[in-house]
Amino acid sequence: MSVAPILLIGGAGFVGQQTAKYLQAQNPGIPMIIGGRDLAKAQKVAANFNNTESIKIDIEAADLGLGKREISAVAIFFKDDALAGLRFAQMRGIPHISISSGASEIAPEVAAFMHNPGASAVVLGAEWLVGAVTIPALAMAKKFASINTIKIGALLDEEDSGGPAAEIDMHRLGETLPAALTRKNGAFFWRVGENTKSTFRAIDGILHEAVALSPYDVMGLATATNAANIAFDLAVGVTSSRRQGKQMSTEIIIEIAGKDKDGTPLQLHQAVFHPDGQMPLTALGVAMTLERLLGLDGKTPTPSGLYFPFQLLGSKSYFARLDAIGGRVLTLDPDARRQAENPFA
Repeated sequence: MSVAPILLIGGAGFVGQQTAKYLQAQNPGIPMIIGGRDLAKAQKVAANFNNTESIKIDIEAADLGLGKREISAVAIFFKDDALAGLRFAQMRGIPHISISSGASEIAPEVAAFMHNPGASAVVLGAEWLVGAVTIPALAMAKKFASINTIKIGALLDEEDSGGPAAEIDMHRLGETLPAALTRKNGAFFWRVGENTKSTFRAIDGILHEAVALSPYDVMGLATATNAANIAFDLAVGVTSSRRQGKQMSTEIIIEIAGKDKDGTPLQLHQAVFHPDGQMPLTALGVAMTLERLLGLDGKTPTPSGLYFPFQLLGSKSYFARLDAIGGRVLTLDPDARRQAENPFA
């Protein structure tokens, strides 16, 4: 399938480079443009890929400095407070994905879509690691007739910086957005102060102190499952692999409790793991979303609309690609794991 170049704004960063790698591994020779504020850096990165150019992005220009150059889709890897990339995508009628907002920052992008809903597909990609929680969690949810509780524990290794843009995002979300969206007894509320503190157990069973966070996963999982209680907690520390003397990794613990189709109580625990940390999972989600938006996966391109990544990506294809890049989904034994402090108590 022939497409115009995909514009990766901030594509010279760690996640952008990994996204470009996955895109061309799955779609050899697909044209790309690495856009950045530092042209020399963008040029250096673009030289590593086939059929790839570079450009200095002008956020203040309506055309981003591209002139009339044809583009097929836009992905942006840093917080675009001016919504320059989204405005450009809507003006051109092409898909757009951003990955850097928290739940309390969702309004500007939603308002932009509502103002011009037929312009293009807009993906609110700021689920944790762009689908690494929601897609496995919803696959688990199929085994339940009803779900009472979904608990997510995301563990980042303290050696996993994620690059400058990721550090800026984490600082902003942690320092300027102290309240965390949660669901308790069927109602949404914001955890603040001492109520943001929690704990969860990593893959190896070690207890980690954690704080509440507000990625889009809480809203998405609540809507998709109607679970009465949903909490997302983040810990930064030593991951299970590094504790065993191996390299740092990233891990996500997903715990779901409810009833099966026979009405019997059911608890399932799984872990999503990648030995190279958070960046490969984020990049995989962006790459697969772009492929789905453009129909590069062999299906019809995604029509105009407002989406979360999990609404676009099937679990079967996601798990296959996750396995291909070295990630794993592990089944954990609930009976063998001591329960951490309950954030809903």
